[in-house]
Amino acid sequence: MYTDIPVLRPRLAVAVAVAAVGMCAEPPASAQTAPAPKMMTWTIDGDMREAIVYAPSVPTARGRVPLVLSFHGRGDDMRNFRHTDLHAAWPDAVVVYFDGMTTRGGLSGWQVERGENRDRDLKLVDAALATLRQTFTVDGDRVYATGFSNGAMFTYLLWAERPDVFAAYAPVAGRLRPSVQPAQPRPLFHVAGELDRQVTIADQRAAIAIAIDVNGVRDTATPCGDGCTTYGAGTRAPVMTWIHPGGHDYPRSTAQRIASFFQKHSRTP
Repeated sequence: MYTDIPVLRPRLAVAVAVAAVGMCAEPPASAQTAPAPKMMTWTIDGDMREAIVYAPSVPTARGRVPLVLSFHGRGDDMRNFRHTDLHAAWPDAVVVYFDGMTTRGGLSGWQVERGENRDRDLKLVDAALATLRQTFTVDGDRVYATGFSNGAMFTYLLWAERPDVFAAYAPVAGRLRPSVQPAQPRPLFHVAGELDRQVTIADQRAAIAIAIDVNGVRDTATPCGDGCTTYGAGTRAPVMTWIHPGGHDYPRSTAQRIASFFQKHSRTP
């Protein structure tokens, strides 16, 4: 289903959770003037799954629209995570904020390995992509995945399990489980905090190193700003990293950086 989102009174939990990803609860002016979001739902193995969808208010110059799938961190939800404002950073794209289901400890989140929880989140992505392509004029060469923390780990899983679907990936504060083994080179942008105590910088650097090896760009590092390095600049599958001085955060400029990275990469040149 594709329906309007009812107007809800703000919850205190939203403001608290937003602070956990380094954002303020009040969206910027650009987000306030964006088209009203819609709700989409799917039934996966008997479970109702939901997402908040932002779509361009006017047709894009290219006709077909890029599509971005966004996954919150463990214990968060789609209503809160949309305040990261990726839809405001890229208003020409369809941006979908998914809601996770209960995982270990009773908190919402995502599978991080193949076969976990009967692959309910991989099935969700497959079903959602089919519906989104029917609902919007999606450019199949410009479909992207991004996520924070547990959602970043699911983003890495999507690289390993659905490499032919996505043009590029952008995990934020995530790591790779040993069983997750991407094999096909794809553009990747990884954001990490030097002081992250939940997903250590060592684990994140290990994930980055694997991405660099898979993409074959180890000996081609180029600075791209403060804390930013691009491996394989100018190649079909670069790895860009932004190592910021914070902790387990989603810094304010993250959404704009992700949008900028995605805009430079498609599955076909």
